[in-house]
Amino acid sequence: MIAEVICIGTEILLGDIVNTNGAFIARELAALGIDMYHQSVVGDNPQRLKESLTLALSRADVVLTTGGLGPTYDDLTKKTVADYFGVGLQMHEPSVKKIKTLFTNLNKPMTANNLLQAQVPAGSTVFFNDTGFAPGIAVEQSGKIVIMMPGPPSEMRPMFINHISPYLQRKTGGMIHSKSLHIFGMGESQVEDTLHELMTTLTNPTVAPYAKQGEVQVRISAKAQSEQEALLLIDPVAEQVRQILGSVVYGVDVGGMQNALVQTLSEKKLIAAAAESCTGGLVSAAITDVPGASAVFAGGVCTYTNALKTKLLGVSEHTLATVGAVSDETAQQMAQGVRTLTGADIGVGVTGIAGPGGGSDEKPVGLVYVAVSSDAHSEVKKLMLSRGHKDERESIRNLAKLNALFMILTAARKA
Repeated sequence: MIAEVICIGTEILLGDIVNTNGAFIARELAALGIDMYHQSVVGDNPQRLKESLTLALSRADVVLTTGGLGPTYDDLTKKTVADYFGVGLQMHEPSVKKIKTLFTNLNKPMTANNLLQAQVPAGSTVFFNDTGFAPGIAVEQSGKIVIMMPGPPSEMRPMFINHISPYLQRKTGGMIHSKSLHIFGMGESQVEDTLHELMTTLTNPTVAPYAKQGEVQVRISAKAQSEQEALLLIDPVAEQVRQILGSVVYGVDVGGMQNALVQTLSEKKLIAAAAESCTGGLVSAAITDVPGASAVFAGGVCTYTNALKTKLLGVSEHTLATVGAVSDETAQQMAQGVRTLTGADIGVGVTGIAGPGGGSDEKPVGLVYVAVSSDAHSEVKKLMLSRGHKDERESIRNLAKLNALFMILTAARKA
């Protein structure tokens, strides 16, 4: 089965909102084993939408649209699709009831145009909207399917997962399941070179690396009739990849490094703390983004000035005067100091030059020291994070954050 996605909305074309729907649907279709070769964005114009729909249906079996299902004059998706298939619109009574009930519960007057959201093409399959008003709709005719979903991600995503995905799975009779191995400390080209034989010889499952900023994911995907069958194909290969790559694999399907870190700290019953200079709180923010972090994270301090490094963390004035704030000694003392300050089991210290100014021949922009301190494992790393590009500040700070998280994770696993 070949699918195509059309995201509808002038606000997307103008760049007023970021089109996250396309990426989400692409991932979900891949998981279902459905091929997709094209995506497009079209504004709120019925003629251009009709042209896009006609082109998409000429080369795809199923077209999925997002947006244009609301109550205003420019929400024209349903009418355009209904006209294309030569069917009329009719009221979907369960959706009518839901809309009226919600307005009653909110004690707000309901304008008549709200009921436009309950209109559906005749003979269509309707998918209930669990988080909004407009239902999802599938129209099927002559071997072609158009699936219409609301635009807001908070409505579209649960609808796809709960309703659209099962509908499509019944059509395909199979599925693709994947596992992602998360890698830090080895670049994409090196990962690909190391796994080249697996990548070129395996067909089911397949092995493919994907680069993210600062890290790499290796996705292992298998096509089967069920998730259980797919896992029987995936798991031995995943273990083989872990054996080949070694300690740079920090987790499987963990979502991100901070998730792996919070999980490990929780399992080990350890507390971490962060002392940051050039990252300005990014390490602390990443950890506390994870639910449950309050049980494993004592807190963080952002000490940009030398005076605060000394006052809060006990960094030696002699160290600051002789080797400076950006040094391995300062990073180590920051890591040790935040442990003392908070009583944490593991402390991390980050200090560096994120730029664009402040660098020198001796200490260039991108020089960062990260230190970790614990009873079981302490180390300091000198990192050169500049890649010689303009406007690198955000990249340097993000890479410093990832290194700090990885070093805490390493220390936790050795505890």
